[in-house]
Amino acid sequence: MSDVSHGANANKTDSGVITPAKVDTGLHFVVGTAPVHMVDGKVNEVIMASSYKEAVTALGYSDNWKQYSLCEEIYTAFTLFNVSPVFFVNVLDPKKHKKAVAAEKHTVVDNQIILPLEAIASSVKIDGKEAGTDFEAFYSDTNCVVEFLTEASGEMQVNYDAVDPTQVTKDEIIGGYSISTHKTTGLELIDTVFPRFTKVPDLILCPNWSHDPEVAAVMSAKAENINGLFEAMAILDVDCTKETGATYYTEVPEWKKKKNFTKKTEIICFPKVALGEKEFNLSTQLASSISTVDNTENYGGGTPCESASNKPIQADRTIIADGSEIIMDIQQANYLNENGVVTALNFISGFTSWGNYTACYPANNDVTDYFYCINRMFKWVGKTLILTYWNYIDRGIKRRLIDAIVQSINDWLTSLSTDEKIIGGRVEFNESENSATALAAGIVRFHIYMTPPSPMQKMDFVLEYDLSYLTALVA
Repeated sequence: MSDVSHGANANKTDSGVITPAKVDTGLHFVVGTAPVHMVDGKVNEVIMASSYKEAVTALGYSDNWKQYSLCEEIYTAFTLFNVSPVFFVNVLDPKKHKKAVAAEKHTVVDNQIILPLEAIASSVKIDGKEAGTDFEAFYSDTNCVVEFLTEASGEMQVNYDAVDPTQVTKDEIIGGYSISTHKTTGLELIDTVFPRFTKVPDLILCPNWSHDPEVAAVMSAKAENINGLFEAMAILDVDCTKETGATYYTEVPEWKKKKNFTKKTEIICFPKVALGEKEFNLSTQLASSISTVDNTENYGGGTPCESASNKPIQADRTIIADGSEIIMDIQQANYLNENGVVTALNFISGFTSWGNYTACYPANNDVTDYFYCINRMFKWVGKTLILTYWNYIDRGIKRRLIDAIVQSINDWLTSLSTDEKIIGGRVEFNESENSATALAAGIVRFHIYMTPPSPMQKMDFVLEYDLSYLTALVA
């Protein structure tokens, strides 16, 4: 080929401008039970759902939240708060968690027999009838329906297997990794979310189970270390049963300490709340309120800088486990706050969550640990930095690259300051933190300084009688 060139060329060089990754906040990771037998749904597999329809299609739905805990999250996140996406793990296995129901006679009405929702459609047997030829079994919103394909009447002997959610144990919620099956289960599946969906959950929930100390401990452990890189918060509930829990606000601090709910990765809630006929763990309502505040422009604006305290929840009363209503006044609510517990309060603006502290308060007096909005803001900034600069791992350590990273981070922190997501922030590449030995080993340290805003927990109005204004009377 000839070396002669004649004309003009144009080529684009890299701009050198590094823009921050868009990192979600307020993403729920929820482990529990769902009526997956209704839809032939997955067991111990992460399901990402962005709407009520998606969640119900994948997991089934029942208003019996005591048996099917994931349904409480489906209703709360999608119906009440419009939060999405949510990551679900169902541990209820219809092939394992089931019981045989003794044969009994059922009356045919309108060519149908109505069975409980727990009935496993594929297991239904009717004396003298053949499935697929004489009848079909399917699910309505509330029941398993046996429909006859030819005219039928009278009584028929029916037997079937039924799903039994009470057989699910806390060990199955906790999960782990099986050497024999090479499968990951339960809470351990949180590490599969980012590889599969490129999103990192930052709120961990286990409705109906988080009051158990072992479950709570694993939730907190996972919150400290997701994929070896990221951090989250575990939102826990106080046991509100009369037999083993706390049903009055003065009993909560002792229960909290006894169960070791004292970590900076935990937000602990008391009591439960209700709306109409539906009863909720406060953790599910708080999680959705946090997500809403994070992503509302006038509050977090896509960051976790604002506390959800004194922001609305969807409730009309506070209750304990047996459904009995309890009334929380401001003094009682503040007592719970003083002991690191978030509660619900019906004061001026209707029902709101009330409390800014993580469970480590009051033993831990580090503001970056005990204010959950500041705690979460540090986690979110760390996650954003990791995801933004991951592509620069294994690049040659050169001054131009270091300067570009420093400039990029400072520009981003300045934008957060301008938007009042932080009060101020900067990054420094300090010689004292980057020894020749460390740099030779490929280790570079950037020091981030930043100050997220604290929640304005208290306003003092000082009133003083001023005699000077009396002069106006004689002027």
